[in-house]
Amino acid sequence: MKDGLGRNINYLRISVTDRCNLRCRYCMPEEGVEKRDHGEILTLEEIFDVVKACTELGIDKIRLTGGEPLVREGLIGLIEKITSLRGIKDVALTTNGVLLKKYAHDLREAGLKRINISLDTMNGTKYEYMTRGGDIKHVLEGIDEALRMGLVPLKINTVLSKDFNEDEIKDFVRLTLDKRIDVRFIELMPLGQTADFASEHYLSNTAVLEKFKGLEPVEAGDKSSPARYYRLPGALGRVGLINPISNRFCSSCNRIRLTADGKLKPCLHSDKEIDIKGVLRDSRQNDKYNALWKAVLKTIQSKPEHHTLDDLCSKPVERDMYRIGG
Repeated sequence: MKDGLGRNINYLRISVTDRCNLRCRYCMPEEGVEKRDHGEILTLEEIFDVVKACTELGIDKIRLTGGEPLVREGLIGLIEKITSLRGIKDVALTTNGVLLKKYAHDLREAGLKRINISLDTMNGTKYEYMTRGGDIKHVLEGIDEALRMGLVPLKINTVLSKDFNEDEIKDFVRLTLDKRIDVRFIELMPLGQTADFASEHYLSNTAVLEKFKGLEPVEAGDKSSPARYYRLPGALGRVGLINPISNRFCSSCNRIRLTADGKLKPCLHSDKEIDIKGVLRDSRQNDKYNALWKAVLKTIQSKPEHHTLDDLCSKPVERDMYRIGG
């Protein structure tokens, strides 16, 4: 599917829940998520209907996110159904890793190919602080289990934060030396209620290259990837830099997003949303899939040319990251 600027849109990121078992300071308020009535979020069957419609329009890559997707009951069954669809080439998951040791085997059996793990520090005390109570031991055990299950290359997403983890850049980079682990450093993005935190702790990804002069640029393979990849000589894994603010990648953006409460978003950093839940639950609709196709096409055609995060006058989007999907 092509958008109005000729970009090929083949990637759907789905937030299966806005609930999470952590309370990361840059992602959600300390009190956590406002509990929603069951009817306010999409059922797994409705999510599958959207995926099916999207695949018929050219989407072939799916990523399941949250909140924390592994807290959503029935997720394994949804993955099995999605991976069985004709036309799907890639199904991946983004998780904080807390429950990964428990579910890695079932995820692999369900057809999951890859996993991204959000991890901003390898220091237990700092991890507990940033996540407001998390235990890093569970994440490290989850990483080991995912590697054992062959969910590789495993990607670790590390949000750079000034005065918090810039002293750990070398430790993260060294993870790529002898394991098939890609470490991707991501710039803090101002979103929702936590925008002030992001502004105060923003650190450009250039800090990674400044600290590691030996990193050599390599081809990403996937031309639509938001990361610019580098490698240490002889390393099994890669180091990726994702710079949505200092070096935006909008010209190659190939994705749309589905929120847990049933909104299609053409851009992470835009408040523009298309109501898909209303389409799914409209009892007057004689042809549900035709209505879904129209909603998906409308979303794709409304993708902006670029975001405005690097505009000093821009305002952060209203939704918090946990309510959009990581």
